[in-house]
Amino acid sequence: MTGLNPEKQPLLALVNRETPLDPAGYDKKGGWRGLRRALGMSPAEIITEVTDSKLRGRGGAGFSTGMKWSFVPKESSKDRLKYIVANGDEMEPGTFKDRILVEGNPLQLIEGMIISAYAIQARHGIIFLRGEYHLGLERLQQAVIQAREAGFLGENILGSGFDFDLHVHPSAGRYICGEETALITALEGRRANPRAKPPFPQIGGLWGAPTVVNNIETFSNIPHILANGTEWYLGLSACADGGTKLYGVSGRAKRPGVFELPLGTSLGVILNECAGGMQDGYKLRAFLPGGASTAFLGAEHADIVMDYPTPEKAGSRLGTGLAILLDDKTSPIGMIRNLEHFFAQESCGWCTPCRDGLPWVERLLIAIEEGRGTPEDIDRLHDAARLIGPMGRTFCAHAPGAIAPLASGLKMFAEDFQRMVSKPTSGTAESGAAGQAA
Repeated sequence: MTGLNPEKQPLLALVNRETPLDPAGYDKKGGWRGLRRALGMSPAEIITEVTDSKLRGRGGAGFSTGMKWSFVPKESSKDRLKYIVANGDEMEPGTFKDRILVEGNPLQLIEGMIISAYAIQARHGIIFLRGEYHLGLERLQQAVIQAREAGFLGENILGSGFDFDLHVHPSAGRYICGEETALITALEGRRANPRAKPPFPQIGGLWGAPTVVNNIETFSNIPHILANGTEWYLGLSACADGGTKLYGVSGRAKRPGVFELPLGTSLGVILNECAGGMQDGYKLRAFLPGGASTAFLGAEHADIVMDYPTPEKAGSRLGTGLAILLDDKTSPIGMIRNLEHFFAQESCGWCTPCRDGLPWVERLLIAIEEGRGTPEDIDRLHDAARLIGPMGRTFCAHAPGAIAPLASGLKMFAEDFQRMVSKPTSGTAESGAAGQAA
């Protein structure tokens, strides 16, 4: 992307979706500096530097990257098999940041994975990519070959004695593969069901070996931290955590897209200055701040700081940092129903609340949207939100994430729901969605 400052927008500065840089061109633009420095450090020193940079996972959970790496057993790569995996299964509705990175600068990701592998002493890496990202797959496979031929992958990387190689694995599909243990299970050739934790992947992951799974954007930050130092990285941020963030906007904005800004930038700046504000004739009514599995926030939060703690205090999450806008002319019930349809069909079916509860929620919403619903159906939706939503009742966060827009929407758009329901039919046991499903 032209016109970006590599000192302040390092993730996107070298992105070229027409013709990505080859290893030599990437080197001339400042690439590989982080790797060269890292190979002269000890693994422990790298982990300490990444921890001190306050880089948090950019896939949605926001866990400390350096701390995650520190949980991996300290044996060298020759003593014990270890894996490092890039999670590029970007199927979160409203999220498209990783696609830009793999299509426009795949070597940045590869460099970040080499450094990360050296830090935990892993000899094998896998990029798990969303199956629909055909161009991204082509670009990554080409970049891996080029990096290997240039001596950045394979045996004795840059004469350091460190061996590491990468494989690109296109997903067969399913949103659940974005959950790290389901992703690991899919890589093993089995149905992508999540696993109970503990053990956590850092101890027992892919084929039982210690495994670190990080998001593509997370890995893409690593070369810049090692090349420029912790103080520089902390200085990029507008909040307590380090770095920039790839923020995005989808919906009725004039210029929807992805923008690299200091972590902690307000939504007002992202929407109005970067995305051009709402389209003419539309007003912002509410938004999902970090993809489809986050809770709605109202227009009164339009200037909220998009860091990790602030959306949580407001009742939502930063998530992936890509906001989905709800305008004043779109039905909130239709939007929620569309999201719940997605989550219902993407459930892996492993646990009952998710497998059976989400399709039930979708049927209730369809009935309400079509004018067949009753006030009792709204009560049932509240019950579903109360029973399915809390963490700890399902194997993974799929169901709680799916319920987030519903639970918040029931409160925020209560009048819309009430207007849509019909009065209960006297003496009829099979009125509403509940009766039709019986």
